[in-house]
Amino acid sequence: MENYLYYSDPFFAYNNALYIEKTINGKPVNIKLSNFLARITEDITCTNGAENERFLSIVGTDDKGKDLRKITVPLKNFAQLDWAQEHWGKGLNRGGKQMPADPYRWSKTTVRKILTQQEYCGDVINFKTYSKSFKNKKRILNPEENWKVFKGVHEPIIDRDTFETVQKMKAKAKRRAPNPKHAEKNMFCGLLYCADCGSPLWFNVNHPNTDIKYFMCSNYKGRRGTCEGTHYVRADSLEQIVMLELRSLASFLIEDEEAFADILEAKTNKSILSQQKFLESSIDKATARTKEVAVMYEKLFEKHINGIVNEESFMQLSQKYETERDELKLKIRQCQEELSEIENLRTRKEQFTFAVRKFMQMETLTPALLNELIEKIEVHSIEGKGKNKTQKIIIHYRFVGVIDNPIKEENIVLEARQGVAVEYLTA
Repeated sequence: MENYLYYSDPFFAYNNALYIEKTINGKPVNIKLSNFLARITEDITCTNGAENERFLSIVGTDDKGKDLRKITVPLKNFAQLDWAQEHWGKGLNRGGKQMPADPYRWSKTTVRKILTQQEYCGDVINFKTYSKSFKNKKRILNPEENWKVFKGVHEPIIDRDTFETVQKMKAKAKRRAPNPKHAEKNMFCGLLYCADCGSPLWFNVNHPNTDIKYFMCSNYKGRRGTCEGTHYVRADSLEQIVMLELRSLASFLIEDEEAFADILEAKTNKSILSQQKFLESSIDKATARTKEVAVMYEKLFEKHINGIVNEESFMQLSQKYETERDELKLKIRQCQEELSEIENLRTRKEQFTFAVRKFMQMETLTPALLNELIEKIEVHSIEGKGKNKTQKIIIHYRFVGVIDNPIKEENIVLEARQGVAVEYLTA
């Protein structure tokens, strides 16, 4: 038979592969056992004077017709067949997932996973998954509050501030990117918020005039929302406003670096004191409530022992107290962790100053620099009529919030649309 080599039934060879013929549900089925064929070319006997040992010289061909290199195998190991994988494994067309043609062309799922790996910050995270029983091999995702995080265990490859910035950007509302034929995704996406309802502003492209790109409130009542105003602002106008504000801030840094540092120090200290006070208050309240729950549980136990509270009521109330106690412990631990990290805020003013200096060396804004400098931008509705139209734009800088620049230039006036000028007020 063409392309067949002789093997004893039920084995046979076909196209340089070994098959076995079986009968399943009354029908003959050919099952592939290997993707290569091997044959012995020589039987060698070696002796050391005391005993003899036999070796076999073997050659092979894979299922694509490629010759496999000649190997020598001890006769005692021949029946185990592990020599095939050991010597020819990399040359065989093994099953499973094949390596893609371009292994560095990552999908968005792979990139998203890389961006969320906290281990890159030098941390070790345990208990991400668990199993219900040692007999059950299925792993179940563990809630994040049950993870055990050990920070700074190994050398980080990403600094923590950059990682936290990326997580904040990922957590912001997502919206489908515009059609590439009309516009690229704007660098202000995810930074603009409505000053009235707090909803994010969505990027839009005018039709048929695709040169006009603008933002408007995603919660506007004209689009089935509840916000009264559109909070319309053009993307090109916004870019000019932010550029002028950042240049003014850079000028202030150049002219009076000491005063600039004093403003940042005051802002940073105010933020730290406010947050520290809130966390300490939360810990005190949770600690006091934990003591109250312990006393209540003790009284409940005494009543149960004395027969005042029956078994069913005791079990229900004790479960309730235990759940509340666990929640309070978790809250106290989280507040303590935030309190221990609050000292890092004192160094962030230096990071902000460094980002401003970086902007001074660049001629244009970039998305990376924008996210490094600005936390968010609040857009108010346009007020006034005719030539007296004004719109307030509030820039919240990272780490320091809103900055009152003493050398700020005059307000900028730009055309919102043809023949309609708007004076933009910044803070």
